Amino acid sequence: MTVPAAPSLVPTLPGAAYTDPGVFAREQERIFERSWTCVALAADLVAPGSFQAVTAGREPVVVVRGRDGRLRAFLNVCRHRGARVCDGTGQARRLQCPYHAWTYSLTGELIAAPNLAAMPDVGREEFGLRPVALREWLGYAWVSLAAQAPSFEDTVQADVVTRLGDLAAIERYGVADLALGKRISYDVPANWKLIVENFMECYHCATIHPELVGVLPEFAEGLAAQYFVGHGAAFAPDAAGFTVDGRAGFERLPGVTEEQDRRYYAITIRPQVFVNLVPDHVIVHRMTPLAPDRTLVDCDWLFAPGVTGVDASVELFHRVNEQDFAACARTQPGMSSRSYRDGGVLVPSEHHIGDFHRWVTDALA
Repeated sequence: MTVPAAPSLVPTLPGAAYTDPGVFAREQERIFERSWTCVALAADLVAPGSFQAVTAGREPVVVVRGRDGRLRAFLNVCRHRGARVCDGTGQARRLQCPYHAWTYSLTGELIAAPNLAAMPDVGREEFGLRPVALREWLGYAWVSLAAQAPSFEDTVQADVVTRLGDLAAIERYGVADLALGKRISYDVPANWKLIVENFMECYHCATIHPELVGVLPEFAEGLAAQYFVGHGAAFAPDAAGFTVDGRAGFERLPGVTEEQDRRYYAITIRPQVFVNLVPDHVIVHRMTPLAPDRTLVDCDWLFAPGVTGVDASVELFHRVNEQDFAACARTQPGMSSRSYRDGGVLVPSEHHIGDFHRWVTDALA
């Protein structure tokens, strides 16, 4: 990093950090394959035998609900000759590779294969699917590919504590008990770090988010909610709810306190989850980096069970997403410019992004 001449500015990562395939490969190995990543909504996998094929880092993974009701994850790779065992989502009594019909139980053991009886030396557990560490939290399945998974409390939950002050603040929203009202997937032509940086700051809000600033007027001042520990941006006096036109939304979620009412809280859980808390619903973003310049973002809007007519609530943050992702796509080409070879700068209201840059740099060191 080049030290800026102006003391109020902080240097960013260099442009190559957003474009170099070698950097991207190291990030996949040292960040996404060593951290906890959020890969599936548990409510999408309710019945025994429900499965979902996902990606964690560079690895194909399948998440499956066992007959005992427990979620498990495995590398989605047949132990015979490496074919992908499961595609998409579905439900099955067992997991069978479509290539040579090697078949696995819902707990991963090899249970059948053509001519398996003639191979008594083939261990059913030894040649089962490779297990992946899995935790359920906030109603989502989180997986870690690390040989020894890091402490969930010291990483994922610690990011929430750092932002809100304690875990109780997020637990009051009862996220795990909410129902999916809407899911939209965005294929963003930008590096994953640009998306994280954009979410963390609001220096851009007055420029590109008229609807959001209309509901959260303090964002027009350029300070993001994440700049202050425990702070939630207050609704405008004339905003009845967190909706695209300020109309009333729904009843406040049962556990939300008076102090949390009519406020918006944004949380970044490194490396790939954003959580947005408002009194009547929760919005969760999950990122899957696909290439140095391409990131898939799945966004879930979660409401109290039985709630209908969510369009006005969804539309507000859908517009915010489209505005943000267009800005990230506009920025990505500049990362390759000679003008950005040594990076750019962070203004004072963005200085907290420097902590994210240090976290990435330390992970790759």
